Amino acid sequence: MRIQIISVPVLNQAEALAFYTEKLGFIKKVDLPLGGENRWLTVVSAEQQDGPEILLEPAPLHFEPAKVYQKALLDAGIPYTQFNVEDVQSEFERLSGLGVEFSVHPTVMGTVKIAVFNDTCGNNIQLVQML
Repeated sequence: MRIQIISVPVLNQAEALAFYTEKLGFIKKVDLPLGGENRWLTVVSAEQQDGPEILLEPAPLHFEPAKVYQKALLDAGIPYTQFNVEDVQSEFERLSGLGVEFSVHPTVMGTVKIAVFNDTCGNNIQLVQML
C-alpha cells in the first residue's frame, strides 16, 4: 500500500493553483475539467515529481460538512496538513518574502522545528523540519 493522492480542500481552485505553484513551488501535474468550474487538479513537489499528488479539492463549495470542518480547523489555528522541509527557517524567510502570512513563526518543539502559514485557500499548513 502506498499514498498516491491526498486531498486538500480549497475555496477556489484557480487561486489555490496559483498559490501552490507560484508561492510554494509545487508543479501542476493533472488538470482535467469535471463539469462546471470543477477540475481534477493536482500538484506535486518539484523535488519528487513522481511522488504523492495533492488534489486541490473544491469540497467546501459542494459539501457543507467539509466547509464547516475546514473553517473550524482554520479558526482554531489547527493545520490541515503538513509539509516536511529541510530548513524551516529558510522556508519561513523565503515564503515571508513572497507575502505568505505565518501564524506560527519557526519554533522548536522537541525533535522538530515547525512554522504554520495560511494557504489563502481556507487552510493552515504546517512546515516541519526533523531535528
